[in-house]
Amino acid sequence: MKLKFKIILGIISLVVLAQLIRPEEISSAKAQPVKMLAGVPEEVAKVLETSCFDCHSSQTSWRWFDRLTPVNFLVASHIRDGRKTLDFSQWDSLATPQRNAMLYFALNGILSKEMPLSSYTTLHPSAKLDPKDIDLLRAYLLNNAVSKPSNVENKADKPFVKEVKKSPNGMAYLPNYRNWKAISTTERFDNGTIRIIFGNPIAVEAIHKGKTNPWPDGTIFAKTAWKQQKAEDGNVYAGQFVQVEFMVKGAKRYAGTKGWGWARWKGENLLPYGKTVKFDSECISCHRPERNSDYVFTRPLDIKGLDKK
Repeated sequence: MKLKFKIILGIISLVVLAQLIRPEEISSAKAQPVKMLAGVPEEVAKVLETSCFDCHSSQTSWRWFDRLTPVNFLVASHIRDGRKTLDFSQWDSLATPQRNAMLYFALNGILSKEMPLSSYTTLHPSAKLDPKDIDLLRAYLLNNAVSKPSNVENKADKPFVKEVKKSPNGMAYLPNYRNWKAISTTERFDNGTIRIIFGNPIAVEAIHKGKTNPWPDGTIFAKTAWKQQKAEDGNVYAGQFVQVEFMVKGAKRYAGTKGWGWARWKGENLLPYGKTVKFDSECISCHRPERNSDYVFTRPLDIKGLDKK
């Protein structure tokens, strides 16, 4: 009986002593209230605040059990990673297209059941979103945040840029993507763009053989985006060129970035996107919900026979 008591006392002592070891966020960081999201209806902002702010803003609310070691290290890690991916504290400093992209990213994570984390909602049930909350966010993006099609002159006949700089990660621009096959189309309703995804011959062969998960090394996708241009008859066409971005598969070469290399060139001058080599962390975060599909959003069209002439 004495031995059992000593063991229990020892365990309690270890638990108490463990509380002296705390992550930096616990001891030094204080919650900074975030203003109501400008330009967003109150009911929409409330849903985002309740379900997202604890991990995706400086406005954190630590419950008593969140502060216990070792739980506090896990919570602090969630907050640190969450802010890197999406930080609503930056809302006031962002332009409208960036705000819409942030909401689009959040909704995409919710629809793919990536956010909020189940490990978080288990102890914080108020953060769970019900179908009405999700429909509210979707409706707002579709009807309010979306950039409306604009009547922009199509400048496809402008002279091609002769020299294009490499991406910060060293990836070179691939002008021959125009000769590849179009394998899918999509749109971003948050910024009013339409997109065509091209695949290189290796990607096309993988689609033919049904070997797309994982995609073979050497696969390259080129996703091109144009502003939606609305004609007088109501039809929407490709207007001003926005950007082209590439995904290059190399399991070993790009092992540090989930087996894919990313690069993007924006505007008609084809300016490389990103200030440092770490810019592709944005790409990885966006594609994480598709990790069970080799991090690829594209669902290829049935292109069998398109190469027959």
